[in-house]
Amino acid sequence: MTNERTLTQLNFSDIQGYIVRGYNMNNVRHFVLYIKDAKSARKFIGNLVSGIDESIPQITTAAWWDIKPSYCLNIGFTFEGLKALQFVADIGKSFPDSNYKSFKNGAIAQASQVGDIGESAPDKWEGGLGTSNTHVLLSLYAQDSKVLEQQSDKLRSLFKEGDALNELSCFDGAKLPDEKGQPSNIVHFGYNDGVSQPKIEGVPTKRGLSESLDPQPIIPAYEFVLLDDEKAPYYVPTPPELGLNGSFAAFRVLEQDVADFEQFLQEQKEKVDPDKLAAKMCGRWRNGVPLDLSPDADQLIPPNEPIIYEQFNNFDYSDDPQGYKCPIGSHIRRTNPRAAEIQGKTNIHRLIRRGIPYGPLYNPNSPNDGIKRGLLGLFICANLKRQFEFVMEEWVNKGDFAGLPTDAKDPLIGANENKSGQFDIPISPDKPSIKLTGFDRFITTKGGAYCFIPSITALQYIASHSTNDIAANT
Repeated sequence: MTNERTLTQLNFSDIQGYIVRGYNMNNVRHFVLYIKDAKSARKFIGNLVSGIDESIPQITTAAWWDIKPSYCLNIGFTFEGLKALQFVADIGKSFPDSNYKSFKNGAIAQASQVGDIGESAPDKWEGGLGTSNTHVLLSLYAQDSKVLEQQSDKLRSLFKEGDALNELSCFDGAKLPDEKGQPSNIVHFGYNDGVSQPKIEGVPTKRGLSESLDPQPIIPAYEFVLLDDEKAPYYVPTPPELGLNGSFAAFRVLEQDVADFEQFLQEQKEKVDPDKLAAKMCGRWRNGVPLDLSPDADQLIPPNEPIIYEQFNNFDYSDDPQGYKCPIGSHIRRTNPRAAEIQGKTNIHRLIRRGIPYGPLYNPNSPNDGIKRGLLGLFICANLKRQFEFVMEEWVNKGDFAGLPTDAKDPLIGANENKSGQFDIPISPDKPSIKLTGFDRFITTKGGAYCFIPSITALQYIASHSTNDIAANT
């Protein structure tokens, strides 16, 4: 007999791809849609998973491929969107309140919980996201802008069939160029993004990379995919055809005030070098090297060539309890405390992040150009309350979990309203820390939505059922 847990066998062909896969494509377009006609909308959904007509874009699954496709397509529904589809008599019964109250309430009702207040409040959101008309989030990823437009044209034609869907808005993102003009993982604040993601049980790792380079524990698959697992801390939405192999996502449109951020760094230069301050606020140097491994320079010691980003995750803060290398209040240490001693467990609050910038590259010679730029993000998990909302409410917008002042928020993404920002940089046991106060929030929420991401089976189920069918059989 053994007490070892059996490795979860995931049905990748039934799971939407972006839940467990990073597509690493250069362009994305998120369509925000309103369901006008339930029957036609269900037909539209069915066409996306039919596998029959090659001219119709198909939902991308997590089944591994040898050659990356030219585009990937995924879909999510708000609770209001599921109701509008009219495929069950009472969709509320499918999502019990004990597990899914946040999803049923929606991003607008939950906004204050995650710091979306003031200029980030839902009444200031754009593209229809601040209304109950947001029903569907259709996400199209493409290798280049030409493919993006080709597939967008096909999808928009399908929206119109039977007056199924109305496009409220679309949000376009694209990778920013590096110094050589090539697409990169750089975001507008200058950081190399996406360096760390959870290792998920049953999900293959990248070829040729050793898991030993990243000491973080493997997270049970049920924290990201809805599974019939006795250890999962939730009930799978019913019926099983609807709930199994699904997931949830918080969609976020996050506008970044790059000029304000860069000005803040320069204003503090008498206290701390601007590049080092940027690293201290994030927890990584802008090229991704973590402070815990290299607190004084933006390269590993000894330097590693070629760079393998898993080397940038070979740390856990256990050797830095006071934050002398990486401040306890820094962004990445808050959102993933790793092995640091904090109140509560860390692994049950992990999130999968799928993000890409929007807007052109910031030009320091034209700091106040009036152009909007920021990040389009999906934060994927199995439980919005326990994962996304917990991280935002307890770790990002409070400090007491780590022994910091209660109102000490994340210096990069925290809701530092009305110049309430404060950030403490410990130096050494015999020197006072550097205390920065009175700065604004650098990121403003311009939109959000809580989405259920159904499995392929669930999409087929939604497409083939209606309340009229139920009524006819009673």
